[in-house]
Amino acid sequence: MLKITMFSSADKVAGQGVGSAYLELIHLLKTRFADQFDIAINQYRKSQISHYHTIDLPFYLSTFSKKRGRKIGYVHFVPETLEGSLKIPQPFRGIFYRYVIAFYKRMDHLVVVNPSFIDKLVAYGIPRDHVTYIPNFVDSDNFFQVDESTRKKYRKKYHLPEDKFVVFGSGQVQERKGVPDFIKLAKQNPNIQFVWAGGFSFGRLTDGYSELKKVVDNPPANLLFTGIVSRKQIAELNNAADLFLLPSFNELFPMSVLEAFSCGTPVMLRDLDLYHSIIDGDYEPAKDVGEMQTKLVELTHNHKQLQYLQKRAIEASKRYSKDHLAKVWDHFYRQQAKEAN
Repeated sequence: MLKITMFSSADKVAGQGVGSAYLELIHLLKTRFADQFDIAINQYRKSQISHYHTIDLPFYLSTFSKKRGRKIGYVHFVPETLEGSLKIPQPFRGIFYRYVIAFYKRMDHLVVVNPSFIDKLVAYGIPRDHVTYIPNFVDSDNFFQVDESTRKKYRKKYHLPEDKFVVFGSGQVQERKGVPDFIKLAKQNPNIQFVWAGGFSFGRLTDGYSELKKVVDNPPANLLFTGIVSRKQIAELNNAADLFLLPSFNELFPMSVLEAFSCGTPVMLRDLDLYHSIIDGDYEPAKDVGEMQTKLVELTHNHKQLQYLQKRAIEASKRYSKDHLAKVWDHFYRQQAKEAN
């Protein structure tokens, strides 16, 4: 059996996409490869592969032990993507950013969830052949499209009007996620119901916390902030919605978009360059909040375009299925184990 040790604190802070991606991978490996992979979590044992999902200082220190075997780092962010997420004053921000890159450089190999980040890592001095692209995925056993009667049941469960167009967004409540634009759209469209699932995972450290907290505590009548909810509830809310909208300014490969795709929910995104290499054509693009407003109004009257986006979502979900990614991870781990010998 191949001994793999996972090092992660990703599931300690609720409401993070990193935690969702980590839990999906662990579940996949333990169910598909139980007789082939011996997987341990946060155990400082001798392993052929040590896979680091988060950059905790104890994990960094552990990399200096010869027991770790082949060290694999999961890149869920680079310093640029942290801007607009956490409010870290200088000089601590600069120190932290240098630490992030130092952690990545301690790895024998890195995995990125978006190919556009390979060039960024190379710019930090990491060899290109030390980086592999493996996308995120979601489990279709948990995220799937439901029938109309179940959809109505979900709307009733979350007190959403049956006769209104519903726009759903999810993720941490922070500037980087574009939550202020989501709020602005809600104010501009009182006849549309808006729902945001997520909260302040990092409390007062969240960028823009004070202003956002005021709105979360006293939102417009047509805007519901659910707070941090379970992944089961995320699936239900996706199915209750007519449109998933993520106005984020910076992402790698958001789990929330994959979750929407898997539920067959039409998707609108701020049109970031990094989406083009992974999901181009699978979503309705909007360059700014003004274009989001225009397209949102159009979509409320254009059932054919919504159906087209729904079809694209379902097609995209097949490309990022657990069946396909199981083969990818199996091949990757075996190849890395050979490199360690």
